[in-house]
Amino acid sequence: MSSSDIFIGETIGTAILILLGGGVVAAVVLKASKARNAGWLAIAFGWGFAVLTAVYISAPLSGAHLNPAVTLGLAIANDDWTNVPVYWGGQLLGAMIGAVLVWVAYYGQFHAHLTDREIVGSADAQAKDAKAVEAREKGAGPVLGIFSTGPEVRNVGMNLATEIIGTFVLVIAILTQGLNDNGNGLGTLGGLLVALVVVGIGLSLGGPTGYAINPARDLGPRIVHALLPLPNKGGSDWSYAWIPVVGPLIGGAAAAGLYNLAFV
Repeated sequence: MSSSDIFIGETIGTAILILLGGGVVAAVVLKASKARNAGWLAIAFGWGFAVLTAVYISAPLSGAHLNPAVTLGLAIANDDWTNVPVYWGGQLLGAMIGAVLVWVAYYGQFHAHLTDREIVGSADAQAKDAKAVEAREKGAGPVLGIFSTGPEVRNVGMNLATEIIGTFVLVIAILTQGLNDNGNGLGTLGGLLVALVVVGIGLSLGGPTGYAINPARDLGPRIVHALLPLPNKGGSDWSYAWIPVVGPLIGGAAAAGLYNLAFV
């Protein structure tokens, strides 16, 4: 795989991942959406299908890492760091593109949601603290959860541990079950298995933090949330933003370390 193929594949694949993953959250959360209040099960399976679709689209070009933690884990497992910056760059760009596409697809719903006084409150309340039913954490605006994750109970140690554990499960599953014949990305059957693992992580471990388990998936859309001209959007919760970046990277590295010790 050339560097250009990797960058293009990761950009396209991660954009599809965020478009469909963020899209299902928007469908469940936003006012005037036909799927509103469909619940956590819909979100978990929606993200799983997003992974499946993105993997099959991008695997021929880049091996479908779609996640800096996966790229880090594979670099450690294979002792090959050559294209890590290329993968990470494509993943971050793709995540931002995908987040913009979610905003475009749900433009009317975003406007209806963010101009509803029952959701965003009065002008005085907005000035004091952006609030919404689905975003209770301090510093998070009412639609931030469509773009990035946040904890239900804000505790740095617990939140970091949850992200480490969830990403560890994802990366060890990829390393032991999901790789292609070259060992540098996801295979055809591996894509299906990993999609199911993501659904399982969402259902079992997603409750505390929203299971970012992917630094690009969280950081790229959070940047887009900060930049988009959304009315009454509130904050982007930057005080929390490092946890879904650092936690998954630690989890991916730990999974690769265990893989090298136990399986190689």
